[in-house]
Amino acid sequence: MNGEHAKARRALVERLRRRGYVESDRVADALRGVPRHEFVPERSRDRAYSDRPLSIGNDQTVSAPHMVALMSELLDPDPADDVLEVGTGCGYHAAVTAELLPAGHVYSVEYDADLAAAARETLARLGYDDRVSVRVGDGREGWPDHAPFDGAYVTCAVPSVPDAIRDQLRAGGRIVAPVGDAHQELVLLEKRADGTFERSDHGGVRFVRIQG
Repeated sequence: MNGEHAKARRALVERLRRRGYVESDRVADALRGVPRHEFVPERSRDRAYSDRPLSIGNDQTVSAPHMVALMSELLDPDPADDVLEVGTGCGYHAAVTAELLPAGHVYSVEYDADLAAAARETLARLGYDDRVSVRVGDGREGWPDHAPFDGAYVTCAVPSVPDAIRDQLRAGGRIVAPVGDAHQELVLLEKRADGTFERSDHGGVRFVRIQG
């Protein structure tokens, strides 16, 4: 079965390349390297490599692979970066980011204690616990103990990017987030040396709203 899963991951990445969601070899390798089926409930494993969001319980979903790919391309972290993730969910997106950070670290904040515990267990079982830390809390507050971050991304919709996340980003860093309510837009913010941000929009999206 592991061989079948690996084959399905390779096929998924090729589909995403053809559709333009994956451009860099780094992101392609990261997606091929993470066993998405290990992060989703047993009942959904036969759909793990379809390009669609899947329920992970507690009214939450894991994003479709094309969205994880797009956000990874936009974030474009360096291998030694420290990155903040808001919304651990099942841990899949954090694992993909960790694959991009062989010498860096992902600091992930999850509001739901049950999801955080399950993600922490899965990440440890798959060998990511040395590159991903998970804490329970309000992601809008970031993780000040480990700031400043070289990059940050949000896996749930926010009305606007919280000030704490902006403040905890280094100059030159990037934030990727779905912003909006009834209409959501995937937004990239790049922090200038003077602390202001340059914004670019990257299409309409639909994410679960941030909790709390």
